Amino acid sequence: MRDLTKAEEQVMQILWKLKKGFVKDVLAEFEDPKPAYNTISTIIRILESKGFIGYEAFGKTHCYFPLISKEDYSKYAANNLINGYFGGSFQKMLSFFAKEHTMNVTELNEILAEIKKNENENN
Repeated sequence: MRDLTKAEEQVMQILWKLKKGFVKDVLAEFEDPKPAYNTISTIIRILESKGFIGYEAFGKTHCYFPLISKEDYSKYAANNLINGYFGGSFQKMLSFFAKEHTMNVTELNEILAEIKKNENENN
């Protein structure tokens, strides 16, 4: 899997939400000021070449849909974040967020509960 640019990720977020859509449908989801139709069309073609989206042809128009799930890309992006900035250590990442005060004790306890739940389900 390849990284997405910020613009590509915006388009993918919209397609994951819509499940499928034409360029005009994707464009309609952007806030004002909206990007140009041709800009979105170009980004969609790039995403298609990267293997992130497919399409169904209706004459000269195409209805696009995600080929990569949001969950799969989230896992990929999270692993890149942990490996790229925290040396592959989930503990270092949590410690960073705790030190930066962007995570509180309640949130840490919820994460621990989720980890324990996943361990119990996998055993």
